[in-house]
Amino acid sequence: MRRKTFDVLASVAGLVLAAVLAVGGGLMLWGHNFVDNQVSSQLTAQKIVFPVKSNPEFKALPAADAAAMGQYAGQLMTTGAQAKVYADNFIAFHLSKMGGTYSQLSAQSLAQPNNTKLAAMATTVFKGTTLRGMLLNAYAFWQMGVIALWGAIVSCIGGPPARMIGP
Repeated sequence: MRRKTFDVLASVAGLVLAAVLAVGGGLMLWGHNFVDNQVSSQLTAQKIVFPVKSNPEFKALPAADAAAMGQYAGQLMTTGAQAKVYADNFIAFHLSKMGGTYSQLSAQSLAQPNNTKLAAMATTVFKGTTLRGMLLNAYAFWQMGVIALWGAIVSCIGGPPARMIGP
């Protein structure tokens, strides 16, 4: 292959790669913005506020959970990172003190149909477990948006302007 032919092929390949990276980066940036806005608007609409440090439920937390929760004390939940902390360091701790999982408490409640206290506890654990799962889903989508943002940044760095490509 002649040098001139190789240079043309390399330049065209570089232009195609730059275009693909620019389009991919733009799509990933759009994906990040979409996910971030959706997670933020949905969490904000729920009006979940982190308890303040003087709250008795906050004071009941183990030191590690209290430290994680403390950074957001009194704040409105608006991000996936906050949703994960609330789910893993607040709800999970309090659910662990309820005497069993929903499956266990529900089975016990069905076996004792006249035990209203047990039925109420099963319902509370169900609601807590459901909320925790939903918050962790919000965190997962938020995290995918963060990954898309990093992908967009890498694509923009990896796709040099066309004037920089060529011999």
